[in-house]
This record gives sequence, C-alpha cells and structure tokens, in this order.
Amino acid sequence: MDRRNLLGALGTLGAGLAAGAAPAADDHGAAKADPKGLMAPLQNLHAHFCGIHVAKTDPTFQIVAQHYCAPLGDEMHQCLLFDSCDKGARLLGVEYIVSDRLYRKLPAGEKKYWHPHTYEVLAGGLVAPGMTSADELKFMRAILNTWGKTWHTWPDPNNPLPVGEPLLMWALTADGQEDKDVIAARDKLFDMSTAQVREKRREAFGLEVPKVSPPKSADQVGRRWTDEGEDRPTRRK
Repeated sequence: MDRRNLLGALGTLGAGLAAGAAPAADDHGAAKADPKGLMAPLQNLHAHFCGIHVAKTDPTFQIVAQHYCAPLGDEMHQCLLFDSCDKGARLLGVEYIVSDRLYRKLPAGEKKYWHPHTYEVLAGGLVAPGMTSADELKFMRAILNTWGKTWHTWPDPNNPLPVGEPLLMWALTADGQEDKDVIAARDKLFDMSTAQVREKRREAFGLEVPKVSPPKSADQVGRRWTDEGEDRPTRRK
C-alpha cells in the first residue's frame, strides 16, 4: 500500500464517509451544539465498516464488530468498536490500523498483537455497507495489506457489564474457520450475501483467498497468505 492511500481511502470516499462533518440531529443519535469544540474527537469518526472479530486464543469466539474510525497520520487509523449500529450500542473496544510499511518496522515482540486483513477483504468478511460498490472496492484495495491491533474491553456483550480481562482479537484467515451463524446474522443485518461479496472481490483482485491456520498460541505472529514459505499472494488461475 502506497503512503497516504489508507488515509485517502478512508477520509475522502463518499456515501458512508462524511469526512470531518458533524452528525446531523437525526443521524446516529441527537447531535448537540459544541461551541468549545470539545466533541471534536468524536466528530472525526467518519468512517464506518464492519468485520468479524475472533478471539486469538479461542477461535470459536466470534463476533460482529462495527468499526467507527478516524485518521491519525498518513498511514494509521484508530477505531471505536461497537456491537451494533444502534444508539444504545455497547462499546466493545478499540482497533488500530496501520499500513504494512509501519507494521514491518515494529519490534518482533510487538507483532504478535497485530492481525492481517487480507483474508477478511478477499473472502468478504470485511464490508462497508454505507459505501457505493465502487467506493467500497477502492477502500478494500487500500485496506488489503494493512494490519490491525484489536482489544475488546467488553469481552462478552451478552453480559450486562464489561467484566473480565480484555480479549486480544484476531481475524479469520482461511476458509472453514468462520462461524456460519455469525456470518448469517451479519448478512441478515445488512441484507447482503458474504458469498456474493467474496466472488466479486476475488474477480476484482485476481488473487486466491489466503489459507492461513489459526494461531497456535497468543505469541504467534500473523501471516497474510500461507502458513509456510514466502508469505506472498497467489494469482487466480
């Protein structure tokens, strides 16, 4: 990913990305006057997209996470994560997204916290339902090679209180890992088909979907495309 591509894709796309604009009174809750500008950090959360998060040490725990993000420099975004798009949504935690260039510069001991977005993009796990199809594809091209560091501080949103230790979350990285009920619930929520999104993405990118096994431990560093050998994509035949 070229420098500034992530910022541009998330900061200037049209529908669903009202960059820098304060929310209208009837948009995601009632907006209030802020003459001192104290709400500016929240008003900057202009990008919305949705993904499936997986607990790194327990891949059977999977949850739909709504991301509301803002840029923080040219190659980084920070996101608040919620369990729904409703006014009463529960704040699940946070995610930081960085370019592959920045990820490669991280210390070896830090990389274990960061998951790849490659499979999520190509298999349709990551969607931006507020964007047009063209804008969503542009966004996915920018996000394909990025990495995310995600902590859920509300480990189980079915619990009325955010109790328990924070969970380090991961991403789906190969076919067969997904909880079909979770995928079906997300499809129903946005009136979409993950399977159809997957086929469109594979056609548009011309790449095979990655085949990476789940982490065997919390210390394992993520890979984007394969379990072994050079970690690079395979072109579709």
